Amino acid sequence: MASSELNTRKLILVPAIITLIVTILRLVGELNHWAPALFSREAGGGGAIVGISWLPIIFGIYFGLKLAHSGHGPGSGWKSAGYSLLALVVIALAFIAATVLTGGSPVAQLVAGVVGSLLALFVLSKGWSEMYRTLLAYAFAARIPVVLVMLVAILGDWGTHYDVLPPGVPTGMAPFVKWLVIGVVPQMTFWIAFTVLVGNLFGSVAVALAGKSSKQAAQAA
Repeated sequence: MASSELNTRKLILVPAIITLIVTILRLVGELNHWAPALFSREAGGGGAIVGISWLPIIFGIYFGLKLAHSGHGPGSGWKSAGYSLLALVVIALAFIAATVLTGGSPVAQLVAGVVGSLLALFVLSKGWSEMYRTLLAYAFAARIPVVLVMLVAILGDWGTHYDVLPPGVPTGMAPFVKWLVIGVVPQMTFWIAFTVLVGNLFGSVAVALAGKSSKQAAQAA
């Protein structure tokens, strides 16, 4: 267990540092009102190019190939990718159910995000276990700094995407409550699941296309 833990930490160290640098760069860009296409201040990030939500694609492929090369690949890359698709369906169904049953209220959407994300993580844990543990560790390393940045941004009322309320969310909340609602809860549930899901999907497909499997890697070794 100690050896496995240490290897995971080594594997995610550089990606986690790069992710932190991107987070800081994004914050600096927003505070200085740099190009909106790169550093959008809209709630949710506005699909800005500079952001960490794209990184699970890159690092998922990196983790997948590294794990496969070291003999910790999946039995089947395509089957592993299927778990990501199933997890995506689970999250989608949770949001659809919340919309149908409650009309899509912000509270219902928040609950749906939490429940759907936890169920999705459970589904993903049944697939490529080494990849799941690696991506889960990376996801927390990526998102905990964001949670802390959001707390400071909310307290300072900076007007960045880190502290702006999404449409439909009631205003007038105390700063700590606001931080829990738009920061802690979604970052520690939905965005964790998103990171693992996307990383596992792209990493599994990369391994499948490369013709790597745990059995092949073991034979090569």
